[in-house]
Amino acid sequence: MPSTLPEGDPPPVDGSLPPASIAEARTRPFGFYLHVPFCAARCGYCDFNTYTAKELGGGGSQASYADTAVAEVRLARQALGDLGRPVDTVFFGGGTPTLLPADDLGRMLAAVRDEFGLAPDAEVTTEANPESVDPASLAALREAGFNRVSFGMQSSSAKVLQILDRQHTAGRALEAVREATAAGFEHVNLDLIYGTPGESLKDWRISLESALSAEPDHVSAYALIVEDGTQLARRIRRGELPMPDDDDLADKYVLADDLLTAAGLGWYEVSNWARSPEARCRHNELYWRGDTWWGIGPGAHSHVGGVRWWNVKHPTAYAERLTTGTSPAYAREVLDDETRRVERVLLELRLRSGLPASLLDEPGHKAAAEALARGLLTLEPGPHLVLTRPGRLLADAIIRDLLP
Repeated sequence: MPSTLPEGDPPPVDGSLPPASIAEARTRPFGFYLHVPFCAARCGYCDFNTYTAKELGGGGSQASYADTAVAEVRLARQALGDLGRPVDTVFFGGGTPTLLPADDLGRMLAAVRDEFGLAPDAEVTTEANPESVDPASLAALREAGFNRVSFGMQSSSAKVLQILDRQHTAGRALEAVREATAAGFEHVNLDLIYGTPGESLKDWRISLESALSAEPDHVSAYALIVEDGTQLARRIRRGELPMPDDDDLADKYVLADDLLTAAGLGWYEVSNWARSPEARCRHNELYWRGDTWWGIGPGAHSHVGGVRWWNVKHPTAYAERLTTGTSPAYAREVLDDETRRVERVLLELRLRSGLPASLLDEPGHKAAAEALARGLLTLEPGPHLVLTRPGRLLADAIIRDLLP
């Protein structure tokens, strides 16, 4: 979640939504994202809306955060009314959600369950840094209803972790996967990052092989992005570290796809591989397909039936709004049909299920024909346009061509 908020239209102070948006929400998969903005330390590459205790000073108390988040869940219930359907997915992200006690996370989840209900097969995920959990806390989370955990491993190389300012040791993520499995978690993801300055292709291979040795059923592998304003960007600007190289990033993506595929994990989104359809991150699929979700927490974004909004950024301002019974929304926008079409092209082409060809306009169809001829796309039943592996390496460029 980027730390800079866009501008938009003034939102209603009570969080109310147009009847048409709520009607659409009744027909689409529905999820909650709960943002926990606290970190023990700031990673050098991170541009998310997160805060260490030192940065917060006296505001944004971790001790009272669960109560504040629960207040927004209740506000969501007032705004949405009776949707006539339970929640399909719940995702706790951050920050480091597991810096809060497991009981606090369980209380936040219980609020969603009490106000909206959870589907019998609901996916309930928390992100976690490997060093922020232990067998007891994982068992408590599982008992509270969490069934999926996503660990930020990033790398198994000590030198890469140091450059990224990660706090855990190289082997801790693998231990955490085993502990989560022993605690009864049904699904476990490992997040990896490739392209860190100083990381060799051999380093990346070892990271992939190490991750696979723990037998997670899901792996995310993201190219490092150097965000303005981060410590990493400043180090690169000063010449202390080199900028990531596009050819190196491509080589590492191909290696990841080779090794993950050989281990039985198939790609279902450009940067995500799962062992089975059940192991996919259903919550992220809400985002990629433009479904419905309510984002809880400072800076969190939401989307309901073509209305998108985002909360005030700072935890103290967020808490103050909810204390007075006011929506924490900072601004919102109502998406027109063309904007929603464009966003579907931007996101759905990244999926293995592909992009419905009917979403393209005439120039887009011409660009798609050229990409098909170059072997960057295939046409599958539907008809749907699906990226080939060479196409995945050029996904952003292809999307730009489809949206002239």
